Amino acid sequence: MRRRLIQSTLAVVLVVIAVFGVSLVIVETRTITESARERVESEAVRLASIVDSRLLVEEKVTAAVLRDQVTEDRYVVVRLPGRAPIEIGDRPEGDAISASASGEEGETVTVQEPRSSVTREVGRTLLIIGLVALLAVIAAVLLAVRQANRLASPLTDLAETAERLGSGDPRPRHRRYGVPELDRVADVLDSSAERIGRMLTAERRLAADASHQLRTPLTALSMRLEEITLTDDPETVKEEATIALAQVERLTDVVQRLLTNSRDPRTGSAVTFELDEVIQQQLAEWRPAYRSAGRAIVTSGKRHLRAVGTPGAVAQVLAALIENSLMHGGGTVALRTRVTGNQAVIEVTDEGPGVPADLGARIFERAISGHNSTGIGLAVARDLAEADGGRLEMLQARPAVFGLFLSRTPPRKSQDDGRQTVR
Repeated sequence: MRRRLIQSTLAVVLVVIAVFGVSLVIVETRTITESARERVESEAVRLASIVDSRLLVEEKVTAAVLRDQVTEDRYVVVRLPGRAPIEIGDRPEGDAISASASGEEGETVTVQEPRSSVTREVGRTLLIIGLVALLAVIAAVLLAVRQANRLASPLTDLAETAERLGSGDPRPRHRRYGVPELDRVADVLDSSAERIGRMLTAERRLAADASHQLRTPLTALSMRLEEITLTDDPETVKEEATIALAQVERLTDVVQRLLTNSRDPRTGSAVTFELDEVIQQQLAEWRPAYRSAGRAIVTSGKRHLRAVGTPGAVAQVLAALIENSLMHGGGTVALRTRVTGNQAVIEVTDEGPGVPADLGARIFERAISGHNSTGIGLAVARDLAEADGGRLEMLQARPAVFGLFLSRTPPRKSQDDGRQTVR
């Protein structure tokens, strides 16, 4: 492309020089010739007037008298009536420019100038035009090289950017080139890079969330299936199978919730539900794990509370808090329910050392963990709570107390767009 730009620019300049240069040479040649002819005619008239003035005062007209009045390289012939012609200068060889003028006393003055002098002047003019044309060609080449580099280099850079995007590097370069069309392409590539980056981030986040959120239900389901394989009592098998089926349903809900939340974290299906049912389900699911660890999990507080949210999401939030207490806390874990204003609150606390001071302000950030865990459980829990219009907060650091706040007002239709909102 760089070579094509240089060649095209040079071709345009050469065509322009050829068209205007030839025209200029023709015009200048004619102008120089006409100017030489005018000079010769003017000199003939001037010499005729000089001869007239000397004849009027009866002075002699000789070659010596007129020689100082004749321009160098000119040949002059003065013809007087009844006298021999007076010649001044050398007769030009070959073609010459000639002009004659007659005086009032009957004399005739003829002036000739060699055409070689005109040719020399035309040659000098052609040389000047040629030098100007050469300078124009050099300037055109330099300008073409500069423009080619200005256009080709950004295109090469944009091609490298597109190749990086195709290879999975979505970092925008934010580089501009001062050419509106190329800057527009750079804007589109940067926007595409940002969108691809967000998509990759969302996919990685979904994979991490799925790995974390599915681990606990799968572990609990494995424990139930182990119980079934270790017993021969039909009633126990039936009971464990029923619990396992319920856990499969919750697992399905977890997957659906993760997919929905990855597309739009605000897309919740909030309904009014009984908090006691969700809490009892979590107690039943986590008691075996706590018994294995030699710890207890209990519930207390106000009963028969109804809240607004997605039961599956609330269960996942509580599961994240209970698991966090199991991994990082100590002693008995308590789930307490209470009411504050128009909100139902579920507090999860334990008897452990609490949250370290350096993690307190960042406990809900992703990849923040105090004991080599994934560091995404609390972050996912907060996202789930906010998706249902609630909030998850750390109420106390030592011992750790987390509170899940849910609205108690039933959902109703918005008058503006008919979508379900929680107010």
